Amino acid sequence: MSWGTELWDQFDNLEKHTQWGIDVLEKYIKFVKERTEIELSYAKQLRNLSKKYQPKKNSKEEEEYRYTSTKAFLATLNEMNDYAGQHEVISENMTSLITGELTRYVQELKQERKSHFHDGRKAQQHIETCWKQLEASKRRFERDCKEADRAQQYFEKMDADINVTKADVEKARQQAQLRHQMAEDSKAEYCSTLQKFNSEQHDHYYTHIPNIFQKIQEMEERRIVRIGESMKTFADVDRQVIPIIGKCLDEITKAAESIDHKNDSQMVIEAFKSGFEPPGDVDFEDFTQPMKRTVSESSLSNSRGDGKSEPKFGGKSKGKLWPFIKKNKLMSLLTSPHQPPPPPPASASPSAVPNGPQSPKQQKEPLSHRFNEFMTSKPKIHCFRSLKRGGAGPEDFSNLPPEQRRKKLQQKVDELNRDIQKEMDQRDALTKMKDVYIKNPQMGDPASVDHRLAELGQNIEKLRLEVQKFEGWLAEVEGRLPMRTEQARRQSGLYEAQNTSAVNSCAQDRESPDGSYTEEQSQETEMKVPATDFDDEFDDEEPLPTIGTCKALYTFEGQNEGTISVAEGEMLYVIEEDKGDGWTRIRRNEDEEGYVPTSYVEVYLDKNAKDS
Repeated sequence: MSWGTELWDQFDNLEKHTQWGIDVLEKYIKFVKERTEIELSYAKQLRNLSKKYQPKKNSKEEEEYRYTSTKAFLATLNEMNDYAGQHEVISENMTSLITGELTRYVQELKQERKSHFHDGRKAQQHIETCWKQLEASKRRFERDCKEADRAQQYFEKMDADINVTKADVEKARQQAQLRHQMAEDSKAEYCSTLQKFNSEQHDHYYTHIPNIFQKIQEMEERRIVRIGESMKTFADVDRQVIPIIGKCLDEITKAAESIDHKNDSQMVIEAFKSGFEPPGDVDFEDFTQPMKRTVSESSLSNSRGDGKSEPKFGGKSKGKLWPFIKKNKLMSLLTSPHQPPPPPPASASPSAVPNGPQSPKQQKEPLSHRFNEFMTSKPKIHCFRSLKRGGAGPEDFSNLPPEQRRKKLQQKVDELNRDIQKEMDQRDALTKMKDVYIKNPQMGDPASVDHRLAELGQNIEKLRLEVQKFEGWLAEVEGRLPMRTEQARRQSGLYEAQNTSAVNSCAQDRESPDGSYTEEQSQETEMKVPATDFDDEFDDEEPLPTIGTCKALYTFEGQNEGTISVAEGEMLYVIEEDKGDGWTRIRRNEDEEGYVPTSYVEVYLDKNAKDS
């Protein structure tokens, strides 16, 4: 089966067919290019998708990826990134192994096809030239034969005519012989040309054209084989990445199987466990028992607390419920009136005021007494550390529950230890460098590293002090060390005297209930106590017992923190009598208590309270 023998007369059709084959190859190249673009686009979209759902660094979202389920999701995102990388590999391999190779091959194929058909056209032109020469020789032979016949006839006519001279007859005879000779020459030339043409035609149709068509056939077959190999490569490129894609999918499956719901539940406990004990039972307070007070229940029921159903004080139960107390209630405990009370209304008679206004000296003397009482008996002053204004937490994490505080302190200690190790590694490296300089002075000046070594030593010492400070707080939280006194805390550096922001939230407590007096700031800057005292002591705090009753002589609008508004004639309970600062602490009901000026109320203390 050969195109040269079977298709010897189909030169034009073969030319069209081979051009069609090249067009098919170029179409396939275009198909592969578009496939590579799709793979790149798909890989890019997968990478963007993976990046979109990656946790942001140094954000709260990053902390959420410690659970096994979110870790599995993160592993899925990473594997999708690798999955996208394999599609990029497909695109790259198809571009280099198929598109690039076929593009070069198409250019070579076009050049080869052009050369073959050029040879075919040249052979056709040669045979056509030979044919034209044969036709010309044939026509010349035919013309000479006719001229010879006419010359012969003319000679015979002249020879038969008796009127023609002998010379004319001889001339006609010579002319006829010449024409016959020319005819013979044309015949010989025609025969030679015919033989030559037949030989050329035989070579053309049995040698030259078959050879050219055979080369064209081989070229076309190579094109067909090449496009088949490219299609195979097309499949192999995909098949080569299947194992890696399978590994990516296996890793996703493995990550999914690693999800442990029990472990995640335990991590939730570790993340949010406060360390507090649940509140105890609320004790029953029997109000049917006779109470030692000078007013009846009806007079108290007409007070401003009527109509409110409030939970009863139950000994220690209120202290157990302290994490759920509102901020304003807590602040009322923190802001006992260190300032002088407002004077009673001018209409009041002196005899109606059991406790008149005190002198400035008497008003200011109880401040230290009140401060010492707060520091030793109740944890009210801890607001200077735990209730910082501005949203930033304290350094010792005292604003957190015990369990969370312990975790944060442990993380801080570990972080500081890592920093110490880094500084020590740098110091060791510089020490070795200094030794090298000492042994080989030409390499450097040993004194050039002394300044840096001194800085590293200072940094290490500071970090160690920080570690000791945080380890002290951690020991207190874990109960390994007893609570230290106020003076010991100051000496150990636990008070951040330079950090005035630690008391911002309590700066408003320097203002008296009526806004008339402001205490010195220097006293408050030292009032910083770790919030662990607050957590430990407030948990055991019991409400102050009732020591008597009182009657409001005037209306008082308590507009500042720690004070309570009363109406003239209202009956209330006394829970803390005036300690010389002009303020009496009273309670309306189980949830409303505060300070009022002593000169605004008439106090009736229980007999037992006076004796005590």
